[in-house]
Amino acid sequence: MAEMVGRYNSGPFGRRKKPNLSMLQIINMSMGFLGIQMAFGLQNGNASRILGNLGADVHELSWFWLVAPVTGLIVQPIIGHMGDNTWSPLGRRKPYFLIGAVLCAIGLVLLPNAASVTQMFAANALLLAVIFLAMMDASVNIAMEPFRALVGDMLPKHQGTIGFSVQTILIGIGAVLGSYLPDWLTKMGISNEAPAGFVADNVIYSFYIGAGLLIISILYTIMTTREYSPQEFADFEDGKEVEKQESKFSDIFKDFAAIPTQMKKLGIVQFFSWFALFTMWVFTTSALATHHFGLSPEDTHSKAFNDAGDLTGKLFGMYNLWAIPFAFLLTPIAKLIGKKQTHALALLCGGLGLVSMYFIKDVSNLWISMIGLGFAWASILAMPYAMLIEVIPQRKMGVYMGIFNFFIVIPQIINGLFGGPVVSGVFGKQAMDYVMVGGICMLIGAVVTMIFVKSEDETPKEIEEEIKQVHF
Repeated sequence: MAEMVGRYNSGPFGRRKKPNLSMLQIINMSMGFLGIQMAFGLQNGNASRILGNLGADVHELSWFWLVAPVTGLIVQPIIGHMGDNTWSPLGRRKPYFLIGAVLCAIGLVLLPNAASVTQMFAANALLLAVIFLAMMDASVNIAMEPFRALVGDMLPKHQGTIGFSVQTILIGIGAVLGSYLPDWLTKMGISNEAPAGFVADNVIYSFYIGAGLLIISILYTIMTTREYSPQEFADFEDGKEVEKQESKFSDIFKDFAAIPTQMKKLGIVQFFSWFALFTMWVFTTSALATHHFGLSPEDTHSKAFNDAGDLTGKLFGMYNLWAIPFAFLLTPIAKLIGKKQTHALALLCGGLGLVSMYFIKDVSNLWISMIGLGFAWASILAMPYAMLIEVIPQRKMGVYMGIFNFFIVIPQIINGLFGGPVVSGVFGKQAMDYVMVGGICMLIGAVVTMIFVKSEDETPKEIEEEIKQVHF
């Protein structure tokens, strides 16, 4: 197992500071995110299509998608708390990477095969698909949360932006692979047509490939990254014996009550950002099918509908592809204009991108909308977390990353409950109108960022005081 490279720096009163990590070390510790996001990209681009193939109506889609945020709401704070208090031979966060990856890989294999499993066990295919989707979502959350916390664990705070930016780059690569795989396989001669009640072969084989690459990437991170020991963390925490502290699950509620003010403000921004993203992920296939392909909302089996599904995957791949170069630019832009200004600009571009999908009639030009979304996605995956680690204590890194996830999943739950009925009852099943609502929400997020969020150089004394209050 690889050793961490770098020399410890001495801080005040002899306290050791975390060493700077090399770019290779940062890449190694985040490589597993490539596989996780490939799985996530496959799910985002194909879950609505799979559910539609199995008989789900457009107004039901957001209800089925509730599985993801509900599992995240429950799983991430628990996994974060457990990770904060886990010291195993494998490490602090890595056991959860491995467990989550194995379970997610199984879910990737089962989800597109729900109809086949139905024939074996005489069950309802749509119900089984939702169960397998829940399994995937729970396991992705088990694996994903520790990767966020690992950046806070391993990097000094001044390397936070580059750490999360590297994660964003790897997330983008994984999502591009996951989003484009069905279309690539179609071009290789694998059918993208689904018999009634079944899923197309190109989607099924894409999920198999995603499962394999997920396991490989997680194992790579486990084998190339050594986490700090309890004693090293104690040195970073002014000699506080982290591993000897008694903890219980009820502490999660105490930690939630003590979240810093900056975290609450970032949470409001996250609410509007992820409401918009959830809208896009759930309704884009239906929006393209009705608005651009001219199909009836009830058509969920034709070749044209599956072509809209392939196009959704390609568009999602495009915004993830654009996110990669933007992730490289986040650090220099943030140094130039500040972190909150960078994030506000990115959300502005993302909101305009979503709104523009309504007005761009030629599907060959929809890549233009994806540019703004790529900038927003890169920033959403990096800048809020880079600002967050400035205000939370080291020993609570996992649980606070999990609690911060509340501000991601709650808007998705609200959207999931009401999005389908709104599309059906207010917009006459024309999902593109609701995608525009998502774009407006992202624009609101940009405004909230500029007005309410404090940048790192505006109130350093206030932030330092909040860290002390949470810590002690």
